Amino acid sequence: MNRWSVIFVVLLLAGPLWVWNSRVTEATPPAELAPGPAVGRLAPDFTLPTGTGELISLAALRGTPVVLNFWATWCGPCQREMPVLEAAAQRFDDRVVILGIDQGESPAVVAEFVEQMRITFPIPLDLNQDVGDQYNVRAMPTTFFVDADGVIRHIWVGEMNAIVLAEGIATIWP
Repeated sequence: MNRWSVIFVVLLLAGPLWVWNSRVTEATPPAELAPGPAVGRLAPDFTLPTGTGELISLAALRGTPVVLNFWATWCGPCQREMPVLEAAAQRFDDRVVILGIDQGESPAVVAEFVEQMRITFPIPLDLNQDVGDQYNVRAMPTTFFVDADGVIRHIWVGEMNAIVLAEGIATIWP
């Protein structure tokens, strides 16, 4: 057997062992995982301003389930789901926080839309889309359901109706 054959056999046996030992299991506590935009991972922290100048930090909301909805005023599906999000914000009040994270639009455009739609839940402004990039948002709307421990429990890409939203909230709220 030549040297390359021996190396090949060693790699063939060692590779699967390395993969097996370095895997993430369901038993791995979320606190031991690096934050990332995936189910079972801690939601990446951020601090964003609202149109009124208030700063909203995800870390400050720890202890309360949070719905992170990434959207924009020009997005038709985003516009259609806003009344559903508003109804949920009213229904769950302080028990579940709804955050509508606007992607890359001016505060004036967002303020006009919020007033027109009568939105009462917080609308953080991701002016440079840094948080959207951090969450790997590639389509709008995209919604992350984060439990009280800060762990992402469900992700929905696309327009939500009341049933889809209720199912997502059920994954984060007792």
